[in-house]
Amino acid sequence: MKMQWILVANGSLARIFNRAGVGDPLVPLETIDYPEGRLKDSELERDRQGHERSDHSSAATHFEPRTDTRHKVMHQFARELAERLEEGLVDGEYETLWLTASHPFLGELKAALSRAVSARLQWTHDADFTGLDVGTLESRLRELRRPER
Repeated sequence: MKMQWILVANGSLARIFNRAGVGDPLVPLETIDYPEGRLKDSELERDRQGHERSDHSSAATHFEPRTDTRHKVMHQFARELAERLEEGLVDGEYETLWLTASHPFLGELKAALSRAVSARLQWTHDADFTGLDVGTLESRLRELRRPER
């Protein structure tokens, strides 16, 4: 049987489960908390929205594009999770991977994955299942993966 990891995540919390095969029960492996992802916009460090040239040249004023602080926080957490998935793959902890994450975090996470981890990715779903207990999570995954008749 192929060891499988299932990662459920949102912008502030991720839970990794493993199982020996698709029909086997999920075993909680790790919880990764990212409290910065729960901060309100007003609590996050403000980006410098742009700057004006100070060399007094005749060139036009230059403004750098604003990068949303919330997006930066989400991107950083996605990178941390991608690194953890890479470590698990290199250490032989899993052979296949399923991801389910909230929107738009799923896109950030998939973009951060290495080619090797992406090659192990079998299934993704756009939903936040981080608050589900193991039994409910197993039921939801089974329902979603059931072939249509």
